Amino acid sequence: MRIISFNANGIRSAVNKGFNAWFARQDADILCIQETKAQEGQLADPAFRPEGYHCYYRDAVTKKGYSGVAIWSRQKPDAVITSLGWAPFDDEGRYIEARFGNLSVVSFYIPSGSSGELRQGFKFEVMAWLKPILDQWLASGRDYVLCGDWNIVRSALDIKNWKSNQKNSGCLPEERDWLNGFCADRSELEDLSAHRGWVDAYRALHPDGQDYTWWSNRGAARANNVGWRIDYQLVTPGLRDRLAGCSIHRDDRFSDHAPFTVDYRL
Repeated sequence: MRIISFNANGIRSAVNKGFNAWFARQDADILCIQETKAQEGQLADPAFRPEGYHCYYRDAVTKKGYSGVAIWSRQKPDAVITSLGWAPFDDEGRYIEARFGNLSVVSFYIPSGSSGELRQGFKFEVMAWLKPILDQWLASGRDYVLCGDWNIVRSALDIKNWKSNQKNSGCLPEERDWLNGFCADRSELEDLSAHRGWVDAYRALHPDGQDYTWWSNRGAARANNVGWRIDYQLVTPGLRDRLAGCSIHRDDRFSDHAPFTVDYRL
């Protein structure tokens, strides 16, 4: 089973830059998209509903052309859920879940706090509210794959300029502590909670890897690979042994993010 996570930074823009032609060659079972930046009524063109896929969207209702998530799936889900029950988060179009038997695949878009104190405060609110939900999912007995842009790096391995970003949103110690606190694989030290937390698919497959999924549009960040790894597939422990491989496609510039692909053994 192949699952791709991709922050499109505008799905119409990404499609115009050739994303669909690339995606058609990937033989993907599920695509999780973040930052569609469109209302579903603007996505009637077949380009946004490719043949062979069931396509589901969750738009932002707070502001048009903002945020938004989607799931494209070959198999029709048993259920699609678009609300977690807290309007400030749900109404920004930041969560969609597709259920297939005992498997849930989620497309998440965690807020960024880079625009200032107000949004950073909201990000901290989301983090505190989301933690018990993630704990509940982990204990539920269901298999989960949480795809998306979490807007947080985990360690020095996940960001080119580690020291200079310690006071910047996405690399703040309290953000990293939150994310690492529920992950079962740590980069810097032996994890005492192994097999009891969420598994970072990339880090499980590449313990010492230094690859990135996002680059600033400023300067030559992408050309010089001055990036951040903030796009993840976090999976429940039962899926750890099913991780077969992963890749980050940075050759084509569909967005300021790169598509992140994980292959799972059935």
